[in-house]
Amino acid sequence: MPRTTARTAHLRAAGVSFVVELSGPLPRILHWGADLGDLTDEDADALSLTADGAVLNSALDTPRQCTVWPTEADGWSGTPAHQGHRGGTATTPRVRLTGAEERPGELVLRLADEVGELDITLTYRLDPSGVLGVVTELTRPATGPGQDPTPYDLTGVTALLPVPHRADEVLDFTGKWCREVSPQRGGLRFGSHVREVRRGRPGADSPYLLTVGVPGFGFRTGEVWGLHVGWSGNQRWVAEQLPEGAGVHGSVLGGGELLAPGEIRLAPGDRYTSPVCHFVWSDAGLDGLADRFHTLLRARPTHPASPRPLTLNTWEAVYFDHRIERLLELADLAAETGVERLVLDDGWFTGRRDDTAGLGDWTVDPTVWPQGLTPLSERVHGHGMQFGLWVEPEMVNPDSDMAREHPEWLLAPSQGLGPSWRHQYVVNVAHQDAWDYLLRSLDHIVTRYSVDYLKWDHNRELHEAVARGADGADRPGVHAQVEAVYRLIDALKARHPGLEIESCASGGARVDLGILARTDRVWASDCNDPLERQAIQRWTGQLLPPELVGTHVGGPHSHTSGRVTAGSFRYLTALFGHAGIEDDLTARTPQELAGLKRWAALYKELRPLLHSGRMVRADLTDDATLLHGVVADDASHAVYCWVRTATSTKAQSGRVQLPGLPTRGRYRVRVRTEAGLPALHQTSGPAWFTAALDGWVPLPGSVLGGAGLPLPTLEPGQALLIEVTAA
Repeated sequence: MPRTTARTAHLRAAGVSFVVELSGPLPRILHWGADLGDLTDEDADALSLTADGAVLNSALDTPRQCTVWPTEADGWSGTPAHQGHRGGTATTPRVRLTGAEERPGELVLRLADEVGELDITLTYRLDPSGVLGVVTELTRPATGPGQDPTPYDLTGVTALLPVPHRADEVLDFTGKWCREVSPQRGGLRFGSHVREVRRGRPGADSPYLLTVGVPGFGFRTGEVWGLHVGWSGNQRWVAEQLPEGAGVHGSVLGGGELLAPGEIRLAPGDRYTSPVCHFVWSDAGLDGLADRFHTLLRARPTHPASPRPLTLNTWEAVYFDHRIERLLELADLAAETGVERLVLDDGWFTGRRDDTAGLGDWTVDPTVWPQGLTPLSERVHGHGMQFGLWVEPEMVNPDSDMAREHPEWLLAPSQGLGPSWRHQYVVNVAHQDAWDYLLRSLDHIVTRYSVDYLKWDHNRELHEAVARGADGADRPGVHAQVEAVYRLIDALKARHPGLEIESCASGGARVDLGILARTDRVWASDCNDPLERQAIQRWTGQLLPPELVGTHVGGPHSHTSGRVTAGSFRYLTALFGHAGIEDDLTARTPQELAGLKRWAALYKELRPLLHSGRMVRADLTDDATLLHGVVADDASHAVYCWVRTATSTKAQSGRVQLPGLPTRGRYRVRVRTEAGLPALHQTSGPAWFTAALDGWVPLPGSVLGGAGLPLPTLEPGQALLIEVTAA
């Protein structure tokens, strides 16, 4: 085989290879996917030799290639790596490699666009989890002789990676308030599958994790490639297949920030840094992708290390009825039940008797709280619980002192305000005076009342999000807003190192790895209906491990859906996450409180496993049933939840494999009854089930993970908890 002169960079981790040929004028991506092992020079030459496809009829006169920075200059007719102009000119980038540096787990490429007068740094970091993070930095060099001082208007930057022809099915997500993370999938057709987020936050309909894979991929099987855009503002996602392919690859997967016209204008000396785009590959289906993301997140130095405290949030318990006697009684009952953190939700600050006023005035309402929050904070801390507080710093009601005194702090056009949303508008957090006020107010509240936890909400989308510049002109403000919010959270945490913060946005409308780089959990949905929550939590877990997802037990009658559900179903649904309670304990019977207490003890017993093990989900043929669980890394301990959401024509499940268990192991199995038993749609359960109600039943891995376990037929809206340990 003839020798090539090009140098090859090869990143490897956790069964993943990323191979780039460092040839000129632009490097090209030879492979992203399964580990190729230690590449010899001959192996690298073979990859290079086979990276050229045919020269097609009525096409380029040279083989098409998939470079690290695709543009029309190399014959790419799809989404370009970057777009922009300089006063309506310099619209055809000519990018070339100027330098490359390969470090352990990281490849840094330095490129130059002489037409746009841009220096580009493209960084690929392959994490030990196998997740490939891609960050782009574009710099306009300082003015020199002959340089055009006209700002370069950057209109788009997209990180693009190739995927093979066999990846011809696409999965992403949509949703709405109280029904977040709803999957949608279909064939990857020719053209562009594009999702654009223009809400100023990821939104309840976030694409969340754009995945392509081999036909029929499932939770446990199939080769899949995925992308998550780690950014809390506007986004653009694309899976694109052109008839001519992408070099020898079939299509590309890409994403980045969606920029408004004029939002990023690079004058000489200016710089733009893209969000991290997280690319992930697995040959073990969607659970394989999830496992890589969970490993990535758990390895962060900022990942919560202490046991996730059982939380009671007061919203559905009292709403705006902040009578101190009622809240003190609630705190006492919470402590008796086993709650470890109590969070006072919306309604504690000045003028906040409903959602039409007060937002923005971050001082305690003296008419409702004449002694401040001290009586409640001291009672909560006196019980050994943490004290949390709801805030929404990025929003303001027109009926507030803040809005009346500082209309210039609103993120809105000078022509006037558009329609309100939940009676509120957006604060321009990038306005330095507003930023200072928010930090000062939050710092005072956290310090004054020894606040351990903030539920940080974000209840409206950013429409007409423009800020008035020094020249009096309105300019797009979403990018600056997101960066300012990040800085605000970082500054507050720097002042209060032990403070934990939850990302809430009308439920799960801001769930992304950008906000989670500085927060400690997310509120997946305002809906606590366990039937809805089974689906929401199932798919939120595609990106986030259970300990980062708030999962609360609501009352028997759901406040958002109106559905009445069994206590055991509510308990077991909330168990698989950072568990809590969203209910008025003063309205519960002694029997109900006793049930909650048993469930709280069960959560504390199992959370070391739930918050460290591998999430598993079974591929079942009956859509009315779900089987999910968590398995310890060494497979010595597991818990599974068997769920029925509706009736089905099948009278019984037959044998169902418990995912994640090796077939050669020896195990014992029992049914956990602390949360209550489900109602059965049969006269009696399978023999093993009846025996497991009374204690451990020995069963080998060849049955549990191999042949399968016949599971009982439950009534709709019921769940069963099964525990497995090594014998």
